This record gives sequence, C-alpha cells and structure tokens, in this order.
Amino acid sequence: MSLKFTFQDIELQYSNAKQLGYEFITCEDYYHRLNSGNSNFNKTVVNRVDIDFSVKKTKTLVEIFNRLEIKATFFLRLHAPEYNPFSFENYKIIKSIVESGHELGYHSEIIDQSVIWNEKPEECLTRDIDVINKMFDVEIKGIASHGGMTGLNNLDFWKNHRAEDFGLLYETYDNTETFKLFNTAFYISDSEWIRWKCYDKGKRVEGDERSFIEHLTDDEHQLVYLLIHPDTYYKEHIYE
Repeated sequence: MSLKFTFQDIELQYSNAKQLGYEFITCEDYYHRLNSGNSNFNKTVVNRVDIDFSVKKTKTLVEIFNRLEIKATFFLRLHAPEYNPFSFENYKIIKSIVESGHELGYHSEIIDQSVIWNEKPEECLTRDIDVINKMFDVEIKGIASHGGMTGLNNLDFWKNHRAEDFGLLYETYDNTETFKLFNTAFYISDSEWIRWKCYDKGKRVEGDERSFIEHLTDDEHQLVYLLIHPDTYYKEHIYE
C-alpha cells in the first residue's frame, strides 16, 4: 500500500494514464455522450473533483490538469465553514476553473441546510444554483451531494426528486438511464485520505487499496469514474 499522496505523485498518475491511452472527460461530457446513443466508452475516465475543504489546494490541481491538457468537473461547496468561495483569492481560483474550460458543479448540502435553517430543501437548492450561476457567470449542470458531519444524508433528497426538476442534467450518483455512471463504471476514490478505495458497478471491492494508476495498469478498465479531493494531496506532508 502506498501512502504517497503528493501533488507530484498524482500528476504522474494522470500523466501515465494518458500514456496508456485513457481519455479524460467531465461529468457533463459523459452525460451528453451517453445520451447521444454512444454508450461505447473505450478507455475513458470521468474526472471528478470534490472541493471539500480547500480551494487553495484546488489551484494546484487546476494547474496540473492544464499542464496535462485534461478536463475535470469541480464541485464547489457554498456553506463550508472551512472556506469562503467568494473570498478574493478563492473567487479568482474558481474563476480560473471556468476560464480553463473545466466544468463547475455544486457540492450540495441541501438536507443539512434544510434542517439547520428550517427551510425547504427545494428552496435551498434553487437559491444555491442561482447564486453559483450569477457569481461565476455559468450555468451549472450537475450536483454532487456532500457527506458532512451532521449525520444526515444529502443524497436522500434525490430519492423523491429529479435533476431535471431544477434545470440540471445529473446528480453524480444518479442511477437513471440518463446518467447511471456509478452503477456502470469502475469507481476509484481517494476519499479515505490515506488509502484508495474502489467500487465495481456500485459494489465495494473490499481490501482493494490499489492506486488509480495501478488499476489502469493492471486491469485496463474501459470506463472509470475517478473521484479525488484537493485536500488529500500535499507537497511534502499531510500537515503542511
């Protein structure tokens, strides 16, 4: 098991994946390709980044992707106590995501908001989408539900709602015919901070802690759903 989660290492993994012939696309790209009737994904990585705690570290990932000429979808929180997306520097970084041609989505906490603020979750979501669109001059197409510290599951909202009800194309764990990525792809994530985890068509592969590039080298998965977090990575050590 490798405990190396440096920015240098993750850049090397992405670079090696490109050399293996993998194409990197955004979540919106995947949606449009799937719904155009072209469901034959050949060595494709849907590249997702959840900005959980650090916009500052996100800047380094954007620079890596731009150097390698690959695209990603970045999901932004609005109500994180850890960062203000509208601070002077964070605003510049998030604008650079959009201006570099990456997709910007919303890392939502609508059940948390609804319970804490005693407001309807539908109203929270509609307002948040509007804020992001106006602040960054975009029209976001996707939602990724954030798992925070409240013990509530923000994904529960989507049991009785559809993305299209809010002018969106997808929620990232949507299992409808128009998206169904998590349940059809090989999913790899760094969300346990010091180790990788993976799911095969929605089912956890227990004990498999191989890195992103090890999976691609060993198994040549045709459709990969990759989720990483800027907060996981560092230049020298995790406490820097």
